[in-house]
Amino acid sequence: MTYDDSNPFARILRGELPCIKVAETDTTLAFMDLMPQADGHVLVVPKESAAEIFELSDAAIVASIRMTQRIATAVRAALNPDGVFIGQFNGAAAGQTVPHVHFHVIPRWEGVALRLHAREIAAQATLENLARRIIEHLSST
Repeated sequence: MTYDDSNPFARILRGELPCIKVAETDTTLAFMDLMPQADGHVLVVPKESAAEIFELSDAAIVASIRMTQRIATAVRAALNPDGVFIGQFNGAAAGQTVPHVHFHVIPRWEGVALRLHAREIAAQATLENLARRIIEHLSST
């Protein structure tokens, strides 16, 4: 997969598209997935331009994993799921749909199926409410 500067995550990082921000550092950004597979689905992206994980610098990988762990911990505390799925896809054959490295943090509950990926945009108010709940637990992570 080739990096494309016009991908939506690059545009979010440049401030050209809005997002519901959950956390940010100098090197990473975490925001609510607009088309979540479960309530509380958060995306973590490095600010470094790379389509796949193989292209990231060591520093960007470390920062991304640290942020992913921090978000997963806050999601677990805020939403009390039965489990938390963390996923990262490389290439279209693996299921990657946006050519910018990103990590999915998805809370899971027993007996609740995941919604189809990238199918339905969630209500803004729902995403904002979930983000607030997650953010409340970031200071303790």
